[in-house]
Amino acid sequence: MDISQLQAQSRLILRQKITMMVNRYVVHVAEPDGSEGPIVAFAEQKRMALKEQVTLFTDESRQQALAGFKARKVMDLAGEYDVTDGTGAEIGSFRKDFAKSLLRSTWHVQQHGLPTMTGQERRLVVALLRRFADSLSWLPYHFDFSVGASIVFSVNRQWGLRDRYLIEIHDPRIDRRLIIAMAVALDALQAR
Repeated sequence: MDISQLQAQSRLILRQKITMMVNRYVVHVAEPDGSEGPIVAFAEQKRMALKEQVTLFTDESRQQALAGFKARKVMDLAGEYDVTDGTGAEIGSFRKDFAKSLLRSTWHVQQHGLPTMTGQERRLVVALLRRFADSLSWLPYHFDFSVGASIVFSVNRQWGLRDRYLIEIHDPRIDRRLIIAMAVALDALQAR
């Protein structure tokens, strides 16, 4: 799928594939019936890396890079990540708001030419339960990324044994590669 076709998508599905040493993620177009359509991205994250770096590929063959994100520092409580396209050109960035995330995970996403989008766990009660009761850490969480009262995109974790997220995009201007990078980061980096 080329970039213009990807940019036209308003619903995507992110699914984690379970492996021993690597987190793998596959992103599909969400079909109208909710099923998984064509693959638009594939990513791998090595566990326990000192400096986070994830490359998004166009498919599981890993021959063509689509985008990627990389931490600015080795260890950082309020991690900042730069998102680049397949050639290394900057698309945008995201960072965790450490103070606000103590109670309710909060992220800020920036794309050149657009206002900063703030993403926060939708339900405070679920956020608190997940933090203070280890046995409830499996509860699904949902993030709405917005500018003021306007939701730009949402990442909704769905019930199931494996991590699966429905990504809904409401603003056609935001780069889908930036959204995919943020959605992968929500799963890969959320516990840090």
